[in-house]
Amino acid sequence: MVQSPESPVAASPPTLAPPPEVGTPVPSLPDWFPGWAKELAELYFSGTTSVFLLHGNVHDLVRIQDAGDAWCNLSEFLATQVFGAWDVVLHYDLGRGLRPLAGSDPARLQGMVQQLAGRLGDAGTWPREPDPVLALIDRYLDRSLVDESDARKRIALLFAYAQYLVPAGDLSSLVRGDAARLVRFLSWAQNPYIKRANVAFCLIAEKLTEVNDRLVQSPHAATIHVPLPDRAERLRFITAHRPADHRAAEPAERLADMTSGLSLVNLNVLLATSKAGGEAGETKRFGRLKKALIERQCQGLVEFVEPKHTLDLVVGHSAACQRLVQDAQWIGQGRLDAAPMGYLITGPVGTGKTFLAECYAGTIGIPCVKLRNFRSKYVGETEGNLEQVLTVLRSLGPVVVIIDEADAALGSRQAEGDSGTSSRVFSMIASQMGDTSYRGKIVWMLLTSRPDLLPIDLKRQGRAEVHIPLFYPQDDAEVTAMFQAMARKNQIGLAADALTGLTSPQDAHLSGADIESVMLAARRIGLTAGRDEVQQADLRQALGEFIPSAQGLEKEMQEIAAVLECTQQSFLTPAWREKTGRSGGRAGLQERLAAIRQLLEE
Repeated sequence: MVQSPESPVAASPPTLAPPPEVGTPVPSLPDWFPGWAKELAELYFSGTTSVFLLHGNVHDLVRIQDAGDAWCNLSEFLATQVFGAWDVVLHYDLGRGLRPLAGSDPARLQGMVQQLAGRLGDAGTWPREPDPVLALIDRYLDRSLVDESDARKRIALLFAYAQYLVPAGDLSSLVRGDAARLVRFLSWAQNPYIKRANVAFCLIAEKLTEVNDRLVQSPHAATIHVPLPDRAERLRFITAHRPADHRAAEPAERLADMTSGLSLVNLNVLLATSKAGGEAGETKRFGRLKKALIERQCQGLVEFVEPKHTLDLVVGHSAACQRLVQDAQWIGQGRLDAAPMGYLITGPVGTGKTFLAECYAGTIGIPCVKLRNFRSKYVGETEGNLEQVLTVLRSLGPVVVIIDEADAALGSRQAEGDSGTSSRVFSMIASQMGDTSYRGKIVWMLLTSRPDLLPIDLKRQGRAEVHIPLFYPQDDAEVTAMFQAMARKNQIGLAADALTGLTSPQDAHLSGADIESVMLAARRIGLTAGRDEVQQADLRQALGEFIPSAQGLEKEMQEIAAVLECTQQSFLTPAWREKTGRSGGRAGLQERLAAIRQLLEE
């Protein structure tokens, strides 16, 4: 069984004995030890760091090899494995107060209690509020440091939910208690006597951005990221905990692939709630549960999209669709080096940018998520939300990430009166988009009708490198094809001759959204007349009554901006290829764009 956070875990042989002197080589650690724990050991044995900030997947389960593949929470793992040979391990959080931690070893726990009683008094008398507790620990450390070296106790101090002890914020906004706790932790981190003694502080917080920057950025403190479980760890967990009557339905190896991005806690929920129902039934149920669990894991900051359509349904844009289909095939074949880092889909409103992106995800056959509004009014929370989302995306890959209205969502380098939040968000997004180790694993799709407002840093090659402009249907044939596509999309029956000789007003410039609206209006006309199928007369009446948007200048500006952003000539319509191919054609378009912007701003 999975060990719960309160379940006892047997202590293992010593794994992190204190070094006799600074610079002692790191002892050989077990192969099963997680990478983050090995990193902590290396920093500890360097003799330069005694304060560690653990962040990321800190509320998950951690495997204990010596306990026969049992799993426990992070605090128990630190107490019984990392500091399993130490004399005293103290754990503190605002809810439970200060207490010794020794897993399921009663003899060790009793020894701790006896050692602490002599210097801290009976545990029942210990304070619970943070300031008195830290003052008590400070006095305890002062007394321990003056002991003879051979009698000095080895002390590990674990602080869960550290963001509530040293919260993020400007110095001017810190209340007196927060400031005092921050100064105390900084003093411990900088104290050379503590570094030479056998003392370690572990502050645990899910989001590093919620911890005060003064401590996070201190050269005397080390930040250690606890990642989501990889495929091998998920496979081990599934093999150990999957109900026996479910094991014939779906191979464990496939389930390990399907559950990328999940923590072990959520994976345990998924395994416990799944039902045996054959391969197809279990696969479908796993997909639904994974969607719900990851959305909850990201605290509603992402939305899983289940595309119902493929690029076969897209009307027009043949060159763009051909490029997207080819890229989807290469990613499906594992040729990630040929895949672009991302796409910039541009064009006037109503040209189907979101629809195209979802059809691409449906064609490529990988998970697709939409980035929701991750911004918050609280200091540091926006960056924390984004970091949490990026952590899940890195472990999900391959995944398509759709960011609608990208010019408004991603910010820029310039501060916007929000204490630098927008510039930090921009930096985090730009850094992740430019990380070529995720080529083909995280496919970014930025959607905007105003690409001229999007910072050039995000549009350059190596980030959103393929720029695809979308246009309104160009002739009657494309308009007719668009009507057919909208009828299929909305499951509307058409009479055999409904689209025969159908033309749209030449000056209407109907968008895909406009055509869908006309089709739905024709459907209402037919239903009013008692018909299940839309007839030609219904469509002609709907077309005659429809009044398109009169925002001509805005649409022209968006179309010109899309043309100027295009990175491949074949993506353009014949008319636009001719205009841009003329001498001074692009310069003329840039002048026209500037003139329209000036008119609209007046």
